Amino acid sequence: MRMESDSKKIVKIKICGITTPAEAEFLNRLGPDIAGMVLFFPKSKRNVSIEDAKAILGSFSREIKKAAVMVSPSFEQACEAIEAGFDILQIHGEVEERILRETDIPIFKAFNIKDLDQWERYHREERIAGYVMDAAEPGRGKPYDRSILDKIPRDDKIFMLAGGLDPQNVAEAISEVSPDGVDVSSGVEYDDRKGKDPEKLKRFFEAVRNI
Repeated sequence: MRMESDSKKIVKIKICGITTPAEAEFLNRLGPDIAGMVLFFPKSKRNVSIEDAKAILGSFSREIKKAAVMVSPSFEQACEAIEAGFDILQIHGEVEERILRETDIPIFKAFNIKDLDQWERYHREERIAGYVMDAAEPGRGKPYDRSILDKIPRDDKIFMLAGGLDPQNVAEAISEVSPDGVDVSSGVEYDDRKGKDPEKLKRFFEAVRNI
């Protein structure tokens, strides 16, 4: 299965780091294309257990694709995410060969500006449905010099831009990079507590959709 880019160049929206059913229910009203949850990565403040992920998945509209965001997962962890009901595997770090050969849902390979030299390998891999281009430290909300992405040729895989995006800069970032989609997490979170800020989410969607 491969997810194709929209011919009309409507920019896809992915909201990452969902941690509660309430956030999922609010996103149903906004209608992102993809929502992501962090699994098997306790270092992240957005990490959720498989049990909690199942509850969150049950709160999402069927129209929204759900991505399991993982760092160098084992084959068993990938299978656990698929069995829980995720539609996409988003993998940072290494992708086990067995995951490529023995799973059957789309895989998004996430890169940061330190490992773009790995792009050629995954560009040739038919099981990779898309790329997520992120900052040197994913999940920190720090912007980076996006001109480095000019070196990456475009192909038939979905090209998602991440890293330091927020309601104020996303329109400019889209203009600079012309991605198929944008991916945000910390840029739509509260400043003083954990969780997604509904007002920032609304402004982010407005900024993308008014382009």
